[in-house]
Amino acid sequence: MRNLFLFLVAVVVVLAGVSPASAAEGAGHAAAVGMGLSVVGIGIGLGLIGYAALSGIARQPEQAGAIQGVMFIIAGLVEGAGIISLVLCLVTLFI
Repeated sequence: MRNLFLFLVAVVVVLAGVSPASAAEGAGHAAAVGMGLSVVGIGIGLGLIGYAALSGIARQPEQAGAIQGVMFIIAGLVEGAGIISLVLCLVTLFI
């Protein structure tokens, strides 16, 4: 807990001395990190959705159609949120 507090204090100190030119460069780095985290989050989310769907189908094979339908809807929502996140990171990068 103490290390996290010291890290946050260090981040605040560094950000306090940021000039406009370096702030623009920092925004590019932040956008790159944001895009990477978005892709990792999408991958984890889709993996968990697939795992849960396959587990449900294995337990109740007669409900496979219903489970697949719900799985596709949820996967679409996860992809949509991920795409919005990536678009916002790209807007941050280029504007």
